[in-house]
Amino acid sequence: MRRIFVSLLAGIALAVFGTPAVAQAAGPNPVVFVHGYTGSASNWSAAMTQFRLNGYADSQLYAFEYDWSQSNKQSAAELAGFVDHVRAETGADKVDIVNHSMGGLVSRWYMKELGGHEQVGHWASLAGANQGTTSASACLQYASCREMTPGSDFEERLNSGDWTPGDSEYATWYSACDGVIIPYTNTRVLGADNNRTTCTTHIGFLSDIGVLSDVIDFLES
Repeated sequence: MRRIFVSLLAGIALAVFGTPAVAQAAGPNPVVFVHGYTGSASNWSAAMTQFRLNGYADSQLYAFEYDWSQSNKQSAAELAGFVDHVRAETGADKVDIVNHSMGGLVSRWYMKELGGHEQVGHWASLAGANQGTTSASACLQYASCREMTPGSDFEERLNSGDWTPGDSEYATWYSACDGVIIPYTNTRVLGADNNRTTCTTHIGFLSDIGVLSDVIDFLES
């Protein structure tokens, strides 16, 4: 009799509420990696390996690739579409973003100017050109480099008002040994958790196990 009663309750619940949806698997947000100037998705091979060793599945790791010579505004718009694709594919409400170098500009423009902060849980910037770099003067034939120059209209707009909008968590990692972001402190973002590392080169950030471990801890916080 009790078994019949339980079955009856289950049938009533199904009739009232419908078939239950499949819940998203528990765990960290999917990660979207954003490369920098002259970079590509392949830049993140070492980082992805480190993430896998720390429990991330391949289905949680995505590398966004874009034309680094075009305006960072255009790249940010393309990133918005990519994030929407990842969210749809994984069923996740939000993603986490890990960026390098000029990828800081692309992803911050997406978050600040295109409303992307609503879809991003954590934003981690490795040697990001967040306040520009004087080394961009060597490639001014490209729109991306002109925007990456300290004091450009792009930089002025990006670094005005609220630098870290929304409820997203923001963090940066920077080093005096960078050599590309000049001055190296220009990676820092007002309102973010800014972390100065030991002597790490600009490209070295992409494979520095200590830094990547810190990033993973940050994303899982």
